[in-house]
Amino acid sequence: MMIELRENERLDDLVLDGMKVIQRADQFCFSIDTILLAHFGKVTQGAVLDLGTGTAAIPLILAARGAMNITAIELNPVMADIASRNVQLNKKEAAVSVVAGDYRQLGQLYEAGHFSAVYVNPPYRESFRGAASTKEGVRRACHEETVTLEDVLRTAAYALKFHGRLRMVHIAERMAEILSVMRRYDIEPKLLRPVYGRRGKEAKLFLVEGLRGGRAGLTLQDPLIVHNEDGTYTEEVLRWYGKI
Repeated sequence: MMIELRENERLDDLVLDGMKVIQRADQFCFSIDTILLAHFGKVTQGAVLDLGTGTAAIPLILAARGAMNITAIELNPVMADIASRNVQLNKKEAAVSVVAGDYRQLGQLYEAGHFSAVYVNPPYRESFRGAASTKEGVRRACHEETVTLEDVLRTAAYALKFHGRLRMVHIAERMAEILSVMRRYDIEPKLLRPVYGRRGKEAKLFLVEGLRGGRAGLTLQDPLIVHNEDGTYTEEVLRWYGKI
């Protein structure tokens, strides 16, 4: 397929299955947390929703893993266009549909309980915390400027069927708050995996799976270590990149 790159765009290697993604220098670009989330848990065979899909990297990886019915929704029109083009570029149109829109208004598009799984890599920081990028697209992806944690979990609760699964990556320092809000929306935290950049360091991220309407009972999984001491990726991460 002929690839036409526009101003500020570049073509990056998603590695898995030879896939590539268009990204923009002035917008948020996917990173390791996207890869970790897309490989968290078994592939769901029912309808899957990716909230704030960005480049559509998560849906593309899920499709490569065998998911067949993925909806990717994105508010930013620039990124929604890129997501659509990335799906076409990688010939995943049969598995992934991109919707340009505001997922806070999901009720205008789908009935409650439509999805078996929801994935989300949301903005990590409250709008008033931390240094903010001068690039609007980056800032909104990193800070809760257009969507809050409450919005994310309210939407996930609406979207998920009974015993549907929410899978999310977030920063470790907000873990207590996140687990509390999940429960408030009847999404019971069931699996939690802390993510460490290297052994001996504090966890910066964590992966969590919640079950809509699930019973109490949380399993703490083995730590996920991203880098070896020499800075190379660990074997687990390399497998996800298709390197071993």
